[in-house]
Amino acid sequence: MSLNEDFNDAMRELAQGNGPVLEALARQSEGALQQTGIDPQTALLVRIAALVALDAAPASYLIHLGIADRGGVKAEAIEATLVELAPLVGSARIVSAAGKINQALRELSAP
Repeated sequence: MSLNEDFNDAMRELAQGNGPVLEALARQSEGALQQTGIDPQTALLVRIAALVALDAAPASYLIHLGIADRGGVKAEAIEATLVELAPLVGSARIVSAAGKINQALRELSAP
């Protein structure tokens, strides 16, 4: 297999929400939470807000929603974050984020 094919396979795994790259990113993100001066739940909501503002890919939500779930962040807090962001980022970004969050949640709950 060529380097280009290996890279394409790795990027496909990342886009599908699995593989070693995504796992490394998840470990890195989870470790960074321990180094902030705010509580982990607030830090995760800030990260989710940044993902919305950046119109991030579903795989990015997948990482942070998995950490949020383990950290006890409630769905209502994420929903409230989206409501608070709407006047700043616009309805298109909120609708896009909601769809990507739903896709990530489906992946998290898949067997």
